[in-house]
Amino acid sequence: MPISEAERYRGKERPSTSRSAARTPARAKVRLRQLLKVASVACGIQFGWALQLSLLTPYVQELGIPHAWASIIWLCGPLSGLFVQPLIGHFSDRCTSRFGRRRPFIVAGSASIAIAVLLIGYSADIGWLLGDRGDQKPRAIAVFVFGFWILDVANNMTQGPCRALLADLTGNDHRRTRVANAYFSLFMAIGNIFGYATGSFSGWFKILPFTVTSACNADCANLKSAFFLDIVFIAITTFISISAAKEVPLGSRNRSTSLAEEGPEHSGQAEEAFLWELFGTFRYFSGTIWVILFVTALTWIGWFPFLLFDTDWMGREIYGGKPNEGQNYNAGVRMGALGLMLNSVVLGITSVLMEKLCRKWGAAFVWGLSDILMALCFLAMLIISFVAKNMDYIGYDLPPDSIVIAALVFFTILGVPLAITYSVPYALISTRIEALGLGQGLSLGVLNLAVVIPQVVVSVGSGPWDQLFGGGNSPAFAVGAISAFAGGLIAILAIPRSSAQKPKAII
Repeated sequence: MPISEAERYRGKERPSTSRSAARTPARAKVRLRQLLKVASVACGIQFGWALQLSLLTPYVQELGIPHAWASIIWLCGPLSGLFVQPLIGHFSDRCTSRFGRRRPFIVAGSASIAIAVLLIGYSADIGWLLGDRGDQKPRAIAVFVFGFWILDVANNMTQGPCRALLADLTGNDHRRTRVANAYFSLFMAIGNIFGYATGSFSGWFKILPFTVTSACNADCANLKSAFFLDIVFIAITTFISISAAKEVPLGSRNRSTSLAEEGPEHSGQAEEAFLWELFGTFRYFSGTIWVILFVTALTWIGWFPFLLFDTDWMGREIYGGKPNEGQNYNAGVRMGALGLMLNSVVLGITSVLMEKLCRKWGAAFVWGLSDILMALCFLAMLIISFVAKNMDYIGYDLPPDSIVIAALVFFTILGVPLAITYSVPYALISTRIEALGLGQGLSLGVLNLAVVIPQVVVSVGSGPWDQLFGGGNSPAFAVGAISAFAGGLIAILAIPRSSAQKPKAII
């Protein structure tokens, strides 16, 4: 029987249906309670992400980096994701550790997150010890950027294997794949709620007074204290997650007891492509997979300016403040963190309803509507910025309650499309790429390319783009609105509505 090109790529001849059925052991379905526990690590990861997204753009400007260059600092995130997540997915697909394929990477990533947040929290103190004085803090900035890089690498090192582990546990059960991703999104929402609530509280330095030092004022101490809580949070959730996932080492003969192995067809005997071979996998993608990747890219061009500058937008354009100049800016940052907490509450509620929404209307249609809703919210934020700019309180007083409430309302509504972005694309790509014979870790790494490449573009371009139009964050939000609207239309018109549609196998 001749071997097809795709089968040669996967390194094995396709068995006949009868032999495959006879060889493959029946796998018991993983209980939903176990999936829930495994997904819980997303709560700890997202707690740190929430602190990072709400506090670090303002903090890096307080260290002395201009607003136009603040987005460049975030370039390390997508660049690390571009290489680290596919690399980790590749190695976790083939890992033969006695602890399993995914769990060693989840533990190592969580430990790295703890080290990174300590570096970030103590960057001002380390800079002081190395000679920083006054407003210029080059050494603190260097330590901060180094810790920031480690944090982004560690986040990618942890999140990718966790999603791959959920995909291992659910196999080709499309409904449970969507449920597992909804659980992951739910725990991300819970982590966001706790993280943003922590970031919006201004009194942590009173609870942990040792965080205040000669180099670290109250605002800096609040950041440092929040990261101490992050370490505790991620330690607890990582323990729960790895304890619930009963992985059998890859290559073990006792496959019938494994909940995380996918049977002989998906075992470690199939060598996975990486880096120089990664783009070779593209030739096997169907048109639908390409559309999913394209819509993912447009969606993240929409999201990334908001995630970078949400609290900075509140501090600058609603509260009319600037870093290190009075209290208006910091008050706006804390109010922005409160808005993001409300956003996360809505995100969690939407995650619970996700399965029913996708089953009723189709995952692609739900995704498309959410992108259009996101675009409308960004447009509303631009209108609020225009109204605030033409009021006479800027530079003299706090904003009127009506302006603040309007901003918080749209921060909150954005929780709906964010929940869908965190869940639906992963479920769509997992169910459609299964027939290609690629490991789930590498498959999600391929999807990650559609997330990080747009983030690189936004990180490089948003600061200069905003500066070109006089500063502020509105120009980047305008680009995000256009991109999200285009992505929503394409998702509705070009992706088949059935989220459970099985892709055709490559033969």
